[in-house]
Amino acid sequence: MRSLIRFIARRNLATTSNPVSPSSLRSYCSHSPPSSSTPPNTKLFVAGLSWSVDEKSLKDAFSSFGHVSEVRIMYDKDSGRSRGFGFVHFSNANEAMSAKDAMDGKALLGRPLRISFALEKVRGAPVVVPRLPNT
Repeated sequence: MRSLIRFIARRNLATTSNPVSPSSLRSYCSHSPPSSSTPPNTKLFVAGLSWSVDEKSLKDAFSSFGHVSEVRIMYDKDSGRSRGFGFVHFSNANEAMSAKDAMDGKALLGRPLRISFALEKVRGAPVVVPRLPNT
């Protein structure tokens, strides 16, 4: 993790006209770096859901890629209407990967889905996802 931070700091120094010392850069980490014992991610974040999609139709759409252990759609607590996103849990990381690759951008009930792996929920700390430009 530290080597990644140093790399980003050096890259920023090389590309900016106003050099910044590496000691003045801040880095945020939500938790300790992943270890080899960390289980693979089997939870997909599914955005772009139509209001007419329910848990059963979402499970049916993804069950052809493997065993779906849980489906959860997030609802607005005041109106009871879908917030347009949810989560699909697979029992196997390979099944989750194949579902993500196949369903990302595909339409479900008239709306294209945007699918990514879900981030781990962290309470009390900001989660900063680094975005590195393509080189």
